[in-house]
Amino acid sequence: MSGHGRSGGRPTLEEVAARAGVGRGTVSRVVNGASGVSARTRAAVEAAVEELGYVPNRAARALASNRADAVALVVPEPQSRFFAEPYFSDMVRGVGAALAETDVQLVLTLAGSDRERRRLARYLAGLGIPAVVSGRRSAAEPLPYVDCDNLAGAAGAVGHLLDRGRHAVATVTGPLDITEEGGRRAMRELLERRPDLDAVFAASDVMALGARRELRAAGRLIPGDVALVGFDDSVAARHMEPPLTSVRQPVEEMGRAMARILLAGLAGEPGDEAVVLPTELVVRESS
Repeated sequence: MSGHGRSGGRPTLEEVAARAGVGRGTVSRVVNGASGVSARTRAAVEAAVEELGYVPNRAARALASNRADAVALVVPEPQSRFFAEPYFSDMVRGVGAALAETDVQLVLTLAGSDRERRRLARYLAGLGIPAVVSGRRSAAEPLPYVDCDNLAGAAGAVGHLLDRGRHAVATVTGPLDITEEGGRRAMRELLERRPDLDAVFAASDVMALGARRELRAAGRLIPGDVALVGFDDSVAARHMEPPLTSVRQPVEEMGRAMARILLAGLAGEPGDEAVVLPTELVVRESS
């Protein structure tokens, strides 16, 4: 998540054109993703953009005026996952709520492919603009972040299953494939490997939904034969049959916290470097 709000001289469209040896209109077409440009010319323009650190006009105006007029919420996921996972809509709602009382516009950017991520990185690299990320980062990425206590949430979920007398607890993890179909496929493999399993902890409610379908197809009763716990406490958890026990993440509050940290950075004020919010186990009939 990043916002524009610094001043300083920036290269112009004309300078990019001169560096690439093409016309101004060609640079504009490449920057805006238009067709009708050869691969060789596009590569030359993209190289010039990266070398010069060119910023598109709207962002450049904001930088030059030392005024933040937009905040980008960057989701490095494909559209299919963005619309399938309730996590993302909750995050957008939280960010939007925190920005509602300001004059800053929220811009949602999906960068699901490597090409899209590289293109976005070229625009953002070297700008020196404030940024905050969702999820804990390594020491090599010294950026402010907001996260929830996933470790404690997972420990609480498994502890709950053990307290209920379960002995063979399996887990369906992410992030390789956390869609419903991924959960169903993982559950099928787990049943083949450990047919005696009596509990499953899934890393998302959507994967838990897939696991539930596979368990039912295998004739396993929930929770009689297999207890099931998800993660997120999404709408899907409440409407699943039986209703799903799930670890509640304060995703909307995470979005609010990210926006607050970013707004503080844009204003040149000190802000939190790390915010870790607690989770809560919501017990329902599935366990």
